[in-house]
Amino acid sequence: MIADLLQVPDELSARVPAEQRGPGLGRDAVRLLVSRGAAEVGHHAFGDLPDLLAAGDVLVVNTSRTLPAAVDGRVGDGRGRGEPVVVHFSTRADRWHPAGRAVAGRWAVELRSPDGHGSTRPRAGGPAGTVVRLPGGARLVLEGPVDPGSVRLWWARVTGARVAELMRRHGRPIRYGYTDRDQPLAAYQTVFAVDAPGGGSAEMPSAARPFTPELVARLVSKGVQFAPVALHTGVASAEAFEPPYPERFVVPPVTAWLVNAARARRRAAARRQRAAGSAPSGRIVAVGTTAVRALESAAGADGRVRAAAGWTDLVVTPERGVRAVDGLLTGLHEPTASHLLMLEAVASVTADGEALRRAYAAAVRGRYLWHEFGDLHLVLPD
Repeated sequence: MIADLLQVPDELSARVPAEQRGPGLGRDAVRLLVSRGAAEVGHHAFGDLPDLLAAGDVLVVNTSRTLPAAVDGRVGDGRGRGEPVVVHFSTRADRWHPAGRAVAGRWAVELRSPDGHGSTRPRAGGPAGTVVRLPGGARLVLEGPVDPGSVRLWWARVTGARVAELMRRHGRPIRYGYTDRDQPLAAYQTVFAVDAPGGGSAEMPSAARPFTPELVARLVSKGVQFAPVALHTGVASAEAFEPPYPERFVVPPVTAWLVNAARARRRAAARRQRAAGSAPSGRIVAVGTTAVRALESAAGADGRVRAAAGWTDLVVTPERGVRAVDGLLTGLHEPTASHLLMLEAVASVTADGEALRRAYAAAVRGRYLWHEFGDLHLVLPD
């Protein structure tokens, strides 16, 4: 694991969005680290992406919109001021959830303590029955842990308000201490985000943030295709090495068709193009780990993708491997993040297990920026 050797200095945290770092800059003013196979590491601007992809390649993008999922509250029944907390609304339950039975209307939430600087710090969860007073007279009651082995996320019910309306009127985007200040919700929406009834992510699918309409148009004009999926992500403030929780996802029929058709073309052309000394097009490149999780949840053992919707508890590891994805465009992840297992799985398709470690070492040496406003990493087949 990268965590064994890599240390990421605090000054490499991206503290503000790219467009706020200087005059005339846009969202796409970030750097792009490119890994190809076992040894090659290249350094690019994100605007070079059309030159790094080919006609027939498919970018799988997450269309989930970001919710204003952080809401202030106070612990207690109102007979005193109570302890101030920030409620992070993570995942809305359907009638059944893979991590435990929960009826409709419940949310998985994380309670965090204000740090006095506009952000939050971890706080012990629970116990069951804890009451949190929310704005407008609403109340939240903790019912039980989402995972019996962890007390970070709890199932909770809200009375006195609909959660969607509560977030709309009183919520703000979830923010962590490595950022300088609050940002408007628009700063956390990607160009691919769409409104879906009952859908949304507690935190931004950030790999897609640097895309602009102009860059999308350049990619389309080159013949790169876009395939939408939705994976509604929960909170990412996981403990070290904590695997992701089950999340709701949708892979629509059109995406299954696009991916399967591209893979068929790629297989048919691979031998001829390799003999000519060029790489076959038709690569399936996921934009973000969320897109990988959604697409791989709909892929069979043969790599064929079928339209699917529901909950996924899939954890992509090097041992499981990837079946439908050839490449990955993603941010730079903390060395203790479980997402790195997914990156290792993608990188190991055409490279040895050291490829990702070398790429991350190059990112630290090159002073790349981490987190949701940071730089990007493109992992491609050799």
